[in-house]
Amino acid sequence: MGTYKSERTAEDIRREITSIIRGLKDPRIAQKFISVSRIELTSDLSFAKVYISALEGFDTAKEAVAALTNGAGFIRKEISAKVRMRKVPELKFIADNSIEQGMKIVERMNKLAVNEEKEDED
Repeated sequence: MGTYKSERTAEDIRREITSIIRGLKDPRIAQKFISVSRIELTSDLSFAKVYISALEGFDTAKEAVAALTNGAGFIRKEISAKVRMRKVPELKFIADNSIEQGMKIVERMNKLAVNEEKEDED
């Protein structure tokens, strides 16, 4: 469990990375629904694991991770300009399929709701 400061810093970094991603012109990222699902910071705030998820699926998230890894230096520079920190953490981007799993859960819940309605009608 992180401290309040590290959780607050992780949220600030997540918000800034999200806004930076929206401004990137890389074709592997542009026009895709990419989101930062979560960030894990080390206790000394020197490293950050950034989990990237895509609505289109895990393969799209992998492409986005490759593009973001190439632009990690630029993203760190932008974060340093917007977030007040002594040292901006090194970023490691990791593909995450949490949005895809969430969509599957919602679909299953909808199917269950339809089945319950049919049973109630009978």
